[in-house]
Amino acid sequence: MKQEILEAVKEATEQSQSRNFTQSIDVIITIKDLDVNKPENRFDEEVSLPNGRGKAVNVAFIADGELAVQAKNAGADLIINKADLEDLGKNRKEAKKLANRHNFFVAQADMMPLVGRFLGPVLGPRKKMPKPVPASIKPDPILERLRSTVKVRIKDQPIIQTMVGTQDMDAEMVVENIEAVLNILDRNLEKGRNQIKSMYIKTTMGPVVRVI
Repeated sequence: MKQEILEAVKEATEQSQSRNFTQSIDVIITIKDLDVNKPENRFDEEVSLPNGRGKAVNVAFIADGELAVQAKNAGADLIINKADLEDLGKNRKEAKKLANRHNFFVAQADMMPLVGRFLGPVLGPRKKMPKPVPASIKPDPILERLRSTVKVRIKDQPIIQTMVGTQDMDAEMVVENIEAVLNILDRNLEKGRNQIKSMYIKTTMGPVVRVI
C-alpha cells in the first residue's frame, strides 16, 4: 500500500492550486466492520509524526514559579499563571479565543483543580484539556514532542481525519507520517489496517485523491 499512498500524496499536491498560504495535507480513513456505539471501539490517541507536522504548533503552559520560567525559556507560546486562570474564568470570550489559538495545553499538576474550574468548560468540549506534569519536569522534550503531534480519534463515526504534513514537505516524509497513523489502527482495531474501507489524501483547499 505504501506505493499507492506515495502516488496519492504526489497527485494531491500536484492538483492543489497555489494559495497564499502553505496548505496542510490530511489523510481521511473510513473503517469497516466497526460498531462505534460500543465504547471499546472508540479511541482518541496522540501520534508523534516522525517528520513533524510541517506547520507551527502553538503550545500553552499553565504553570507558576520555576516551571513557568523554564517553559518560557524553552519557547512555549503562552504561559498562564494562577492569576491568569482566574481572569480567564471571568472572561469566557477571551478563554474561547485562547483555546482556539493553541493546539495543546500542558499544566503543572497542582494547578489542575484550577484549570478544571476556570478553563475546563472551554477546553473540555474542544478535547484540549491539559495533561498534568510535575513541577520539576523539563519542558523542552514536552514541547518538542507536542510540536510533531496530531490526534487520531474515532468517536461517533467510523472515520479518521488528521493532518499528516504540508504541501511543501517531501512526499516520502508525508508517507512516513501516514504510516505512523496506520500503526495506531494496528494497535486499536481487531484487524488493524485490514479494516480500512477507504483512504483519501487531500490538501486544505485541493481535491480529494483516493488511495484505496
